[in-house]
Amino acid sequence: MQRPGLHVTNIEIGAEIAACEGRSRQATQAGAQAFARLLRLAEEGDSGQIARVARFLVATYNGQVFAFDPFDLRAVDIAISDDMLSCLDALRWGRADLHTMVPDGDARVRGVIERWGLWRPDN
Repeated sequence: MQRPGLHVTNIEIGAEIAACEGRSRQATQAGAQAFARLLRLAEEGDSGQIARVARFLVATYNGQVFAFDPFDLRAVDIAISDDMLSCLDALRWGRADLHTMVPDGDARVRGVIERWGLWRPDN
């Protein structure tokens, strides 16, 4: 006996999968563009809010080594926090590491780590 509300057709499942696939692609594309903008800021800027951008970028690069305080989202301009949120949305879908989606991303993020002195003291 079927339980009420649990009958789902293959067509409905296929439509849900297709919708999720579209959202995933869109989020990944927007996240990659946002990551590129943030990376440029961290490479070229020098204000306090850009230091927060740098910490965010390296946390998306390696969250086990580099921590990010989500309250930093409040301490940056709206456009910057919107880009950070776009990056987080892309990471949620897990299609790709964002640093791999920008030219020379790995080397550039390592440059940000060095520029902002973000290496852990025990490294």
